[in-house]
Amino acid sequence: MAYKTINPYTNELVKAYPNATADDVENALSAGHQLFKQWEHETPESRAKQLHEIAQLFRDHQAQLAKAMVTDMGKLYREAQGEVELCAMIADYFADHGAKLLAPTKIETIATGDAQIQKHPLGVLMMVEPWNFPMYQIMRVFAPNFMVGNPMILKHASNTPGSAVAFENVIKESAAPNASLQNMFLSYDQVSEIIADSRVQGVALTGSERGGRSVAKAAGENLKKNTMELGGTDAFIVLDDADIDSVTDIAWRARLYNAGQVCTSSKRFIVSANLYDQFLKKLKENFANVKPGDPMDNQTTLAPMNSKRAKEKLQDQVDKAIENGATVYYGNEKVDLPGQFFQPTILTNIEKNNPAYSEEMFGPVAQVYKVNSDQEAIDLANDSDLGLGGIVFSGDPKRGTKVASQIETGMVFVNNFMASLPDLPFGGVKNSGYGREMSQLGLNAFVNEQLIVTADKPNMANLAGGLVATDPD
Repeated sequence: MAYKTINPYTNELVKAYPNATADDVENALSAGHQLFKQWEHETPESRAKQLHEIAQLFRDHQAQLAKAMVTDMGKLYREAQGEVELCAMIADYFADHGAKLLAPTKIETIATGDAQIQKHPLGVLMMVEPWNFPMYQIMRVFAPNFMVGNPMILKHASNTPGSAVAFENVIKESAAPNASLQNMFLSYDQVSEIIADSRVQGVALTGSERGGRSVAKAAGENLKKNTMELGGTDAFIVLDDADIDSVTDIAWRARLYNAGQVCTSSKRFIVSANLYDQFLKKLKENFANVKPGDPMDNQTTLAPMNSKRAKEKLQDQVDKAIENGATVYYGNEKVDLPGQFFQPTILTNIEKNNPAYSEEMFGPVAQVYKVNSDQEAIDLANDSDLGLGGIVFSGDPKRGTKVASQIETGMVFVNNFMASLPDLPFGGVKNSGYGREMSQLGLNAFVNEQLIVTADKPNMANLAGGLVATDPD
C-alpha cells in the first residue's frame, strides 16, 4: 500500500511516505505494551492535564493542522479549521469528565459484602481510520482511550498520511508519552499481524463496510474486542407539516458538507407529496449556487472530492443509476476545473431494482423520493441494509420524535442538523456497524469492567447462590 499525499485540487504529488518495517511494528508494540503496564498503576486523573495540553496545542496549531487536511483530501479550509476545534473540544471533554465517568460503581446485591465494578484499561488498541475527517476520526478514539489508559497504534488512510503525521506530532510535542499514539504506514497484512499479537486487546475501525468485514474477521479470529463505525444511506425525512423554507436551507448543507463525503450525510431525501415539488425546486437552486474552487479560498463553497478514484467511482454509480431508470433533475455535468470536482447532482425516480436504491453514494449526489404518509416514509427509510443516522423534520416535534423512534438507525435528529459532539454517542446498527464512540458509551468501549466483591470475613452463604452444600449422610 502506497501512502501518498496527492492534492486533489492541484492533482500534484506532495509527498510519499515509506511503509513500516517489521522492526518498526515490533518496536511500536513493545513501546505500547510497556506504556500500558505503566498506566495500569496510574489513575485517569493523572492523564487529564496532558489531554488538556493536547487540546490547547490543537488550538495553537489550528492553521497548520487545517492546512494539512486541505492538502491531503481537499476539505474546505474553514471546515478543516472547524474540525481542529472539534478535536480540541473532544480532548477537553474527556479530560474534564473521563475520570468521573471511569470511577468505580457500586452494585446493590444479595451477596455478602460490598460489590463494585472497577474499570481498568485493556491494553494496546489497533486503530484503523478513514480519510474524510482525517483528525476528528482519530481524536474521537484517542481522547477517551487515553483517559482509560489504552495506548494506540494508528493505521490511517493511504491518501491522508500528512494528517496522521501532523496529529502524531501534536502528541509528541505534548507531555503525553510518545507511545500514547503511534502512527504507522501499514499494509493490510501488517494490520492483521498486529491484531493477532497478544499485546493488542482491541480494534476500533471507521471506514467502509468492506474494510469493516475484513478487520472484524481478523479481530474475531483472535477474540479481540472491536467496534465498527461503517457507512450510511441516511434518510432526511420531510413530513407534510414541515416548514419548507427551514428544511431546504438545511437540506443542501446536509448533503454538500465536506463535498458530501460523510458517513452521516443525508443521502436519501424522503419528502411528503405536498412538499415534494417545492423541495426539489429549492434544492436545485441551492445546489446551483455553490462555487467550486480553491479550498483555501473562503469564497469557495464546494470542495473537490478527495481523489480521482473516488470521483470516478461516484460517476460510475450515477451512470448506472441513469441506465436503470433514474432521472437527473439537476447536475451531472463536467466542472471545468483541474481538481477532482463533481457537480452537485439530484436524482429522482429511483425504483427498488435500481442499484442506486441500496448503494451509498459518497459524494455530492442527492436522491429524492416522494411519499404519501408517515408510514411510507418510515418504511422507505428502513428499507436499507445500513442504519447509521437520519434527520426528521416536522412542524410538531412530538410527531417528529415518534417517527424518529421508528427509524432503524443508531442516531436520529429531529428538526435539527446532524451533529457530532463529545457528549453524544456515535454509531449505527445493521451493516453500519456496532459499538459506540464518544460519550460515556464510547469511553467504556475498551475497558475491563471488573467485578470486585469484598466481605469483612469469609462467609459460606455466598456458596452456590446462598445454598450451602451438606453431606447427605
